[in-house]
Amino acid sequence: MTYSDRAAAFAALHQPGNPLVLYNIWDAGSAKAIAGAGASALATGSFPVAAAQGFADGEQVPLEFVLGNAERIVAATDLPVTIDFEGGYGREPEQLTANVKRLAATGAAGLNFEDQVVGSNAFYSIDEQARRVAAVRAADAELFVNARTDLFLKERDGTKHAALLPEALERAAAYAEAGGNGFFVPGLSDPDLIAQVCAGSPVPVNTMMRGITLETARQAGVARCSYGPIPHAKLMQVLAEHFQSLE
Repeated sequence: MTYSDRAAAFAALHQPGNPLVLYNIWDAGSAKAIAGAGASALATGSFPVAAAQGFADGEQVPLEFVLGNAERIVAATDLPVTIDFEGGYGREPEQLTANVKRLAATGAAGLNFEDQVVGSNAFYSIDEQARRVAAVRAADAELFVNARTDLFLKERDGTKHAALLPEALERAAAYAEAGGNGFFVPGLSDPDLIAQVCAGSPVPVNTMMRGITLETARQAGVARCSYGPIPHAKLMQVLAEHFQSLE
């Protein structure tokens, strides 16, 4: 399958109400395991990639390792692969375009791209982040750009999430206009609010599967369900329990 074929196949899997399920992996070995279990696409998570190598999350993994890891994962499977690229390892558009060109060269069909300023509690303004999304899009015309907002993830009090909805939808519209293909809202778990995001977003919506079920996501109109750090955390727990059970 050519790069264009994988990119087109990946985009086609985003169907509101019939979501693509991404049980996030972190290396070629975990990629083969999930592919062999019947997945239709693969996605890394920045946290498990970092944790598996002894790094903290938040672009602490060297860029060269991220790119090499992506290349090894792509080579290990025929499935489309999307990479959690965090904030793109750069702030200025020129650097972002250069970095994403290198990511596209690994054969990855997509990437996550977030709007928090990595390493802080701040967010890029809507205008600046839209320019950054446009810089990512400029790197490759076929790459699926999953534009992520961390508004809900940063606000741990779920009772305040409804008040964030207008800004979230404004960001969704701006990111889509700049070239984003999807809109990711990790941290949002209220079914009614998720449904409102799905109804108001001009592009398919991605949720993090923490606190919601696949059926809830389907009913809300979600097009992509990501498990993020959950698979790695569960596996590490099982590994520790197996060791503790030795006699």
